[in-house]
Amino acid sequence: MNRSKTVAACLLVLCIFVTITGCSNKKEPEQSTKNTSTDLVSPSFKVAFIYPEVPEDWGWTYENDKARIAIEDYFGNKIETAYAENVPSGPNTARIIKYFVENNYNMIFTCSPEYMASTKEVAKDFPDVYFENYEGDKTANNISTYSERIYQARYLSGIVAGMQTETNIIGYIGGFTTAEEVRGLNAFTIGVQKVNPDAVVKAVWIKTLKDSEKELKAANKLLDTGADIITQNQKTTEALKAAKEKGAWSIGLYSDMRKLVGDSVLVSVMWAPSEYYIPTVKAAMNGTWEKHSYWGGIKEGIVKLSNFSPAVSEEIKKKVAEESAMLESGEWDVFDGPIYKQNGKIIIKKDSSPTEQQLHSMNWLVKGIENL
Repeated sequence: MNRSKTVAACLLVLCIFVTITGCSNKKEPEQSTKNTSTDLVSPSFKVAFIYPEVPEDWGWTYENDKARIAIEDYFGNKIETAYAENVPSGPNTARIIKYFVENNYNMIFTCSPEYMASTKEVAKDFPDVYFENYEGDKTANNISTYSERIYQARYLSGIVAGMQTETNIIGYIGGFTTAEEVRGLNAFTIGVQKVNPDAVVKAVWIKTLKDSEKELKAANKLLDTGADIITQNQKTTEALKAAKEKGAWSIGLYSDMRKLVGDSVLVSVMWAPSEYYIPTVKAAMNGTWEKHSYWGGIKEGIVKLSNFSPAVSEEIKKKVAEESAMLESGEWDVFDGPIYKQNGKIIIKKDSSPTEQQLHSMNWLVKGIENL
């Protein structure tokens, strides 16, 4: 019997209707190897996830749901999970979170920074429930926040792009100029520039994260300027497919996009949330959970690169391995100076490192980026 449940949330004429259905007929991502751990106190623990999209959409939510299944697989019959999918941010978010609390869920992951306000609203009335918000900005006695240093894997993918390109023009399709996206683009470009100072990253901002028509248009615009590699921050594969059709390469995000597009995807930037979710749930079950703000990266195993396309040379793989080892050591990070802004002026001096706050509020672009 499948222990998970789906909560489908539908906003209809200012009313929220929540229904529960079993997941036994639902196609699910592949599961992890089961662990028969017996060192847990609670025999029955319920965990809920609030998703901004549907798990079937390959990418960030898909990987979240793989991690949810990994939680079930790891803890066996000691745990039950459920999720609400495609939940818009707004007043009704709190109602959905409260629904899980009132149905005796012990821990709730609200998987979007836009859910922070609703998480706080509910959490203050339920001090015995554990709440975890993705990329949130506030903690409390029963609220923690978590995020991933995806910029580190972006940097490694930039190494791949910088060594693979033949035209020295690489295209990037951005959504919004948030600090997270700016960090990712900057890190990617730093990787490109480290191995190929002659290469330029041309960026197009389309002000959306999921619009196949706009993504296709942006991809073709970049390809027409001579870009032979395309990467993006969007949630469809349209840009990657456009690159393939024109004989160019691409780099995927969050899921292994080679499985959908083919070997024209050189590599994908991945995150592995089970590396965070499993020990966090275990701490809550054992009563050792404490509020925290987590930001894990290559060292913690929460971000990584997928397997490479056969088109990637052994020389490139070796260089990526060397750079990855530096990140894993913790002795060096992507934005350690010297770092130069887009206009050539130094922004982080040699032998200096930005603070966590500076990383979280990054609003400048590095040398090597051209806005198209």
